[in-house]
Amino acid sequence: MKSDLENRELADLGEIDSETFRTWGHHIIDWIADYLDHPEKYPVLARVEPGAIRSQLAALPPDDPEPMSAIIDDVHKVIVPGLTHWNHPAFMAYFGTTGSAPGILGELFAAAFNVNAMLWKTSPAATELEELVLDWLRQMIGLPAGFSGIIYDTASVSTMHAIAAAREAVPGLNSRELGLSGRPDGARLRLYTSEQAHSSVEKGAITLGIGQAGVRKIPVDNEFRMQVGDLEQAIQDDLKIGWTPFCVVATVGTTSTTSIDPVPQIADICRKYNIWLHVDAAYGGAAAILPEMRWVLEGCDRADSLVVNPHKWIFTPMDLSAFYSRRMNVLKQAFSLVPEYLKTGQDASVHNLMDYGVQLGRRFRALKLWMIIRTYGRKGIAARIREQMRLAQMVSGWIDENPGFERLAPVKFSTVCFRALPGDGENADNLNERLLNAVNATGDVFLSHTRLRDKFTIRMAIGNIRTDEQVVRRAWHLVKTNLEQIRQISA
Repeated sequence: MKSDLENRELADLGEIDSETFRTWGHHIIDWIADYLDHPEKYPVLARVEPGAIRSQLAALPPDDPEPMSAIIDDVHKVIVPGLTHWNHPAFMAYFGTTGSAPGILGELFAAAFNVNAMLWKTSPAATELEELVLDWLRQMIGLPAGFSGIIYDTASVSTMHAIAAAREAVPGLNSRELGLSGRPDGARLRLYTSEQAHSSVEKGAITLGIGQAGVRKIPVDNEFRMQVGDLEQAIQDDLKIGWTPFCVVATVGTTSTTSIDPVPQIADICRKYNIWLHVDAAYGGAAAILPEMRWVLEGCDRADSLVVNPHKWIFTPMDLSAFYSRRMNVLKQAFSLVPEYLKTGQDASVHNLMDYGVQLGRRFRALKLWMIIRTYGRKGIAARIREQMRLAQMVSGWIDENPGFERLAPVKFSTVCFRALPGDGENADNLNERLLNAVNATGDVFLSHTRLRDKFTIRMAIGNIRTDEQVVRRAWHLVKTNLEQIRQISA
């Protein structure tokens, strides 16, 4: 038998009442504030086995309403222990990211407004704020006024759209109408990027019908930068055998090492052969907010498109990727498709953001970035990035001064690549993999790895707004002490 209260709840087909929402809203905000104040209470890396979270939750959806108290209780007891805490100041794996306070509040507003920014008409504020905040960011990183932009979710999607625009720009190809499959002209497109480029470049080529065979990876120099001589030679060789070179993706801040490709020289080659140049500055582009680091985007004023990810190093909660182009008309030409029910009386005088990509539904992502820039200001953001770069240089110095370690890549931004040097009889890769696992098992820090010159390499990526010198010193201490313990056990 259901109680009278339960029957009344089932009879009410509207939203939960505002008092319940207010009560639990206050509870959640209070919990988040405490969470951000004391992240050290949680292990950075989730200490659960596969399937552990699902096994604690109901296999079937509930037929009857459940009280919010029970739902929130499961968040605390089941969900939180199963999280890898990307917002933890000691999270230094992969890339730094931050759910900053103004960004979190911006997400709250965006969820409450629940607008779809597909057309100007469906949300004028979302469309115009996106245009404004992207222009602010353009000015902050020093791109010229000829660039305009659009927000996507991630750099992977931004890069895919850049490749699509590059494909659209190929003279006479008409891939939008004819596609690439089964063409009598046997059109073969070639895209070029470095051996150190992000995997999203290759995935974009797969998605767009270019295929992995259409991606040519250019060798890198001793600082892991694309070698421009090899790039031009590859283009010339491909032209001789019937390929159509159509796109080069250069990188400012590669994934493994944060190296910077020589964009000015690459731009010269792209202009010479009439090839679209896209710059993946998803990580490194934010550093150009610092006046003394503006040089990292040298040559990018000549790129056809560029991406910067505020969710990597401008303290923006996942996800927000800022895509810029000098040729937004080509992007629109590649994707605009307007059925009758989406036509409006303002189409001739506004930008409808749905015209510039695959998505129709679009979240109000610009709001959180706008609130972050206003809260910290350009100088405040620059100061925070500058401090994280200082911390990375500090770690780099410790490694260079310690005869038991070696640094494996230059430290251009705030990521340090290193390894422990093997002793007699030690396998270097095995030693460093064990070291990484031991450090991460402490729960006090989370580092990741890559392979450089076929060497297992540990990466320390500093990027969270709450990461300070004490956290970094603790991480380095754990690296050293765990290496000693491994050797004591092996002795």
